Amino acid sequence: MRILLADDHKVLRSGLRRILEEQPDLEVVGEAGDGREAVDLAHALQPDIVVMDIAMPQMNGMEATRQIVARNPNINVLILSMYSDENYIVQVLRAGARGYLLKDSAEDDLISAVRSVNAGLPFFSPKIARLLVGDSMQRLRDEAATDSYELLTPREREVLQLIAEGKSNKEVAAQLFVSPTTVETHRARIMDKLDLHSTAEIVLYAVRKGIIKLK
Repeated sequence: MRILLADDHKVLRSGLRRILEEQPDLEVVGEAGDGREAVDLAHALQPDIVVMDIAMPQMNGMEATRQIVARNPNINVLILSMYSDENYIVQVLRAGARGYLLKDSAEDDLISAVRSVNAGLPFFSPKIARLLVGDSMQRLRDEAATDSYELLTPREREVLQLIAEGKSNKEVAAQLFVSPTTVETHRARIMDKLDLHSTAEIVLYAVRKGIIKLK
């Protein structure tokens, strides 16, 4: 697994490299000290994963993530941040990040996080997971909201979960014994019924609903 580290603190990058390279199957192939350099190195090195800080000079981690994923959707971005605000989480997921790891839990959770996002699965630090689920439940209580999940057909619920687990249309089609075109039709209907606009929002919805298991 080839990993690019992007953080403007050299000492932190060194610490992350040490943790990662203790694993025989993990290799740090490059380090970036700002967001613009991260975009350039991601394009040049084609890593499997970019571990990305949000607050960096030249270009912030959110914009860097957006540009990296737009150029190569096969690169998985794991955000590493000190911020536990839901606004940051929603924004980076919409930018294309696969996971959100708090810096204060990096030593314990970094290996699990990179393995999860490399497998196409979302990862959230336990504190973030509790925040997402708790805020969602409170919002439903406060607004007495109708659960739009009930509008989905059983097959649409299957497709929703498989997409949230990181599977491509082709992989979902193979698992459900339907065509990729049929999966795309289900995806479009799911997004319309739930008022979702990207795969990242599908993942966030599934996390909040408890449809996919939190890592």
